[in-house]
Amino acid sequence: MNWFFLLLSGLVGALFGSFLNVVIWRGPAMWGLMGESTAPRGNLFAPQSYCPACYAPIRIRDNIPLLSFVVLRGRCTKCDAVIPLRYLLVEMLGASAVFATAWVWGPSLTAVLASVFLLALITLAAIDWETGFLPDMLTLPLIAIGLAANAAGLFVPLRDAVIGAATGYFMLWAISTVYKNLRGHEGLGLGDAKLLAALGAWSGWAGLPATVMIAAITALAAVGILRQRGGDISAETAISFGPALTAAGAIVFLLHTAMPANAILTSFSFEI
Repeated sequence: MNWFFLLLSGLVGALFGSFLNVVIWRGPAMWGLMGESTAPRGNLFAPQSYCPACYAPIRIRDNIPLLSFVVLRGRCTKCDAVIPLRYLLVEMLGASAVFATAWVWGPSLTAVLASVFLLALITLAAIDWETGFLPDMLTLPLIAIGLAANAAGLFVPLRDAVIGAATGYFMLWAISTVYKNLRGHEGLGLGDAKLLAALGAWSGWAGLPATVMIAAITALAAVGILRQRGGDISAETAISFGPALTAAGAIVFLLHTAMPANAILTSFSFEI
């Protein structure tokens, strides 16, 4: 393994990140989670990418991951509308995710599956942030793939994965049920429970307490920042928990399953 392979992995990750932006924009409408825009968003493969503001098709040279956003200074070439920063962030996160898995596991099936997991978490975080939904079309397959990967012993023992999936779902389902009975309205969606089940399926039950703790601290910190900036936040304000949960899940996955005590140190022994 060498740094060329790692750089290539990062570039591939950026390309996948570009595709994730398509999923984030078109997926919720395809899956019936939201109303359609004035122009139909299409499916994951057609029509050609277009500006959401003026609907002008985006030229290939203006659709290069990472580079195009910088060259265009974050604006559409036709109508000068601002391109959401999310597009750049998702491409950067995609590049980082594939780079990280290549760094830890090298060219292997394990790295490919770990990349799938992290890329799915990026997609779920962005969709939940923008729409408030965590689609079953992503969370349920993620549970199944995690269990299948661990049936082959790739990340954690299968028993830990099964217990993790069941416990992850039950934890948030129980919290949601108790809260609804006490307050009379939902405080936590079952999409979050399915997402935590997926995290448990990949990282095992042992990673769940740290995942929930990190996610809760992250969400509380975000709420505190919003309040400090003058946001109108109350007990009834709907706040997406998915982004915090996916970030915590990715951290715990990498630290718990991917990086034994000497992994970071030994990774520097790659040939340059």
